[in-house]
Amino acid sequence: MIYTVTFNPSLDYIVTVENFAPGVVNRTSREIIFPGGKGINVSMVLKNLGCENTALGFVAGFTGQEITRLLKEKGISADFIHVPSGFSRINVKLRAQKETEINGRGPQIGEEDIARLYAKLDQLSDGDMLVLAGSIADTMPGSMYMDIMAHLQGKNLNIAVDATRDLLMNVLPYRPFLIKPNNHELGEIFRTVLTDKNDVVRCAKELQAKGARNVLVSMAGDGAVLVAEDGSEYRMEAPKGKVVNSVGAGDSMVAGFLYGYMATGSCEEAFRWGVCTGSASAFSEELATKTEVEALLNQLL
Repeated sequence: MIYTVTFNPSLDYIVTVENFAPGVVNRTSREIIFPGGKGINVSMVLKNLGCENTALGFVAGFTGQEITRLLKEKGISADFIHVPSGFSRINVKLRAQKETEINGRGPQIGEEDIARLYAKLDQLSDGDMLVLAGSIADTMPGSMYMDIMAHLQGKNLNIAVDATRDLLMNVLPYRPFLIKPNNHELGEIFRTVLTDKNDVVRCAKELQAKGARNVLVSMAGDGAVLVAEDGSEYRMEAPKGKVVNSVGAGDSMVAGFLYGYMATGSCEEAFRWGVCTGSASAFSEELATKTEVEALLNQLL
């Protein structure tokens, strides 16, 4: 079984405004509302690929109830912890001449809430996969990812981490199965700008030397790179298509990689699934479906 953890879920309100202008009344030409957050995106894409999974995390207030309802409507098992204080955030994403985002803060997460999360994680079994993804609420300890991995050291789990900076670097000694920075996040870690795949591979190997088993680096329209646990290196160009929506593409890559790995046991095949799933989401108004992913996979044959 795959479990995802989203520490700060959201309702994503995506609006399209033709010829947006600040300081005046603008009217939308299209609106979408769906549950958001990196772990939730992974859960939704896994479900689209036919892979059952359980979404964990924290929700609060009327927005938290709506996040849970929407996931259940999509057939996704949600086992969230309901926090008594505040409400789950609403993230506004404006599609106009330029794409703009306004992200909410989220609820207050207390020590009791975190203890309840640990109790749920204690129920995971050897062989399960766990995805830790996204930002954490301001009230949570900055060591949250590392604390969880330390807590689960006695279990034989494959843990994927999609986070930035210290949240990511602090987990490396605990040998996560997969980490997925993008090239900009990887560049921030090494204080450089990374656009060349050879440079990306070099930096990915440094993270691998620090403990990561598989390092998957997304590079948007420039494709992706994988440095696998067995020492293999893979580079892939992005499939051809029109980018419609960049939201969730990286999360989709994680979902596709995990699905491909579970289906084949091959990192190379998992990499193909990951790249095509990320691209399929970028080419779609919503998150990738299996049919869309398979169409891109067929381009590679």
